[in-house]
Amino acid sequence: MAHEHHHTHEISKLNKAFIIGITLNLLFVIVEAGSGLYFGSLALLSDAGHNLSDVVSLILAMLAFRLAKIKPSGNYTYGYKKSTILVSLLNAIILLVAVGIIISESISKLRNPEAINGDAVAWVAGIGIVINAFTAYLFFKDKSKDLNIKGAYLHMAADTLVSVGVLVSGLIIRYTGWNIIDPVIGLVVSLIILISTWNLLHDSLRLSLDGVPGNVDIEKVKKLILNEPEVKGVHHLHIWAISTTQTALTAHIVVDSFAGIEDLKYRLKHRLEDANIQHATFETELPGEHCETDCCS
Repeated sequence: MAHEHHHTHEISKLNKAFIIGITLNLLFVIVEAGSGLYFGSLALLSDAGHNLSDVVSLILAMLAFRLAKIKPSGNYTYGYKKSTILVSLLNAIILLVAVGIIISESISKLRNPEAINGDAVAWVAGIGIVINAFTAYLFFKDKSKDLNIKGAYLHMAADTLVSVGVLVSGLIIRYTGWNIIDPVIGLVVSLIILISTWNLLHDSLRLSLDGVPGNVDIEKVKKLILNEPEVKGVHHLHIWAISTTQTALTAHIVVDSFAGIEDLKYRLKHRLEDANIQHATFETELPGEHCETDCCS
């Protein structure tokens, strides 16, 4: 009961963190976009677009977090855990679209630079630093528990740095009058987003295609299984992600005898947990036994 109460408290705390983060950032997007349009600042508009994509990402991450807690059913035997991977992929696509828009606008502004109120840009960016840093703090303690929560934390931490860049551009414009620095900062923001998004896109695509998760070494897993004296061989080894935090494995293992097989399976499953595999299923075979599933390796 105590564990269940603690688990419920953790879910409630994260839901609250998501709601606070979404509300604060949505309000800031409205202020930042309005200021960018009023003062003609591409740095503010590009950062507002990025922050809007982060609001959408937070909403999707919260949705995936809640869906992942739904119990399995007859039609969805793993529940909705896979939604966490699909959300990661969708977030990456949203960010790439945002990058394309920012780059296009920045290039246009480089060709036709406009006068900008540096003080206004700096003040709005300063507010962004506070909001982004506070939102990142909300997810800091739980960032190691789930990839989407970690993604939310990294997004907001990166936004804090981006807002610092916009603040710097505002100060430079204020004291030098170099208006061209605004679209330059817009391009720098795009590069930062692109770099952070690339890894997210790569990992989410990999998991969506049932690839081996990046935190699992398949060769290490094979050696771990073969290190058991009773195991003479292993084949038809498949490893894939159930969600952003849970990994499954199926394998055929060759043994000399079926005696003590349950103890062997228990030891293997326990050791595989240290290799970041939470769900393991084994089919056992005797040496020379014909394996019917020759279509897979």
